Amino acid sequence: MVVVLIGPMGCGKTTIGRLLAVSLGWAFSDADDFHPAENIGKMRAGIPLDDRDRQGWLASLRVLIDQRSAAGENLVLACSALKKSYRDILGIDQRQVVSIYLRGDFAVLQQRIEGREHQYMDKGLLASQLQTLEEPADGLTVDIDQAAEVIVEEIVRWLELIKGEGNGQ
Repeated sequence: MVVVLIGPMGCGKTTIGRLLAVSLGWAFSDADDFHPAENIGKMRAGIPLDDRDRQGWLASLRVLIDQRSAAGENLVLACSALKKSYRDILGIDQRQVVSIYLRGDFAVLQQRIEGREHQYMDKGLLASQLQTLEEPADGLTVDIDQAAEVIVEEIVRWLELIKGEGNGQ
């Protein structure tokens, strides 16, 4: 099974993803590590990525997901996947590839990104990410205004539930 943690910058995808992967004994990957140099340059300059910029990046993530799935390996992937079309490219089907949306309001997200440094994400990109965001209607939605450990526990319970229903491996 592949779990894709989705949401805008500051929602905790990497933090939650690492904790979740440890809790489950699964591998973890951060989609930020797959961006080509051109995308990184734009984001460093505070220029929002458009759909065209994201196509190659999403395709490389789909290859990763397909490789893990074909090998029967579990993966937690932190990936913004802001639009439904991006989630479709990733192959999110809520069976073998499931999504967990880490939801937070602008004030909480802004506060979080003000208190951290990212290798290339300009802090001013939050507004454009929220404008791009199409909140998912499926998968699990978790509010981020709670401790990371509580969020991970909620996700683990949900994964156990859907596995019990015959979804997943």
